[in-house]
Amino acid sequence: MVPIMVKPKVLILKTAGTNCDLETAFAFESAGGAPEAVHINELARGERRLADFHILAISGGFSYGDDISAGKILANELKYRLLDDLRAFIQEGRLVIGICNGFQVLVKAGLLPGHAACAQEATLALNDCGVFQDKWVYLKAEESRCVWTQGCPEVIYLPIAHGEGKFIPKSEEVLTRLEENRQVVFRYCDDKGKTGDYPVNPNGSIDAVAGICDETGRVFGLMPHPERHLISLQHPRWTRLGAKRHGDGFQIFLNAVNYFK
Repeated sequence: MVPIMVKPKVLILKTAGTNCDLETAFAFESAGGAPEAVHINELARGERRLADFHILAISGGFSYGDDISAGKILANELKYRLLDDLRAFIQEGRLVIGICNGFQVLVKAGLLPGHAACAQEATLALNDCGVFQDKWVYLKAEESRCVWTQGCPEVIYLPIAHGEGKFIPKSEEVLTRLEENRQVVFRYCDDKGKTGDYPVNPNGSIDAVAGICDETGRVFGLMPHPERHLISLQHPRWTRLGAKRHGDGFQIFLNAVNYFK
């Protein structure tokens, strides 16, 4: 286990096209972490070390303009330039989160679901509706092994902003393994927690999957943006919810920080 720190150090990974790094950094800082933006080239050149941090966050955005497919280029950079460092990082008990484009990166790098040696076992494909989805969605928190979501309410409300968010496992066996290992973290649902077709499931994800973790519960990826519902004022209906300090996404970042306390 990583030594206990008062303020865990969070590496906010940046590259061309990243555009949610500031919000992600603010989320970790608000939860008591010490975030720092680091460009992937700094890691690849050895100017900075992943081992100096406790949490790796791959934030949303359109890394490399989503050329080839969303997240694929950055995924290849991680896999072919930093794989040994990433494996050591995870094996030493540290945490990883990928949000939206970051989720796409983790899946396409083979770090999620994480069963094989970085073999891609799922993808995030074009939305069934054929258009970019920019809206708020309900998510049902499953009884998973994910350390990031412990204590979350059964149903939370977060925004999405993606064109390639349809979760597709490689096979029925992969999906079954995710279920049996309690690696499905969030599913798209309605305000009562019931799954359904579009628009409840905004992209057509198989089994309504919106977020998964690896077998350790420490590597977590999701398409919705928890950093965009950090405080209650960011909710579109905040005036109807009464006095409430934190938004539904705050607990995710707080869990990560408290993990090292």
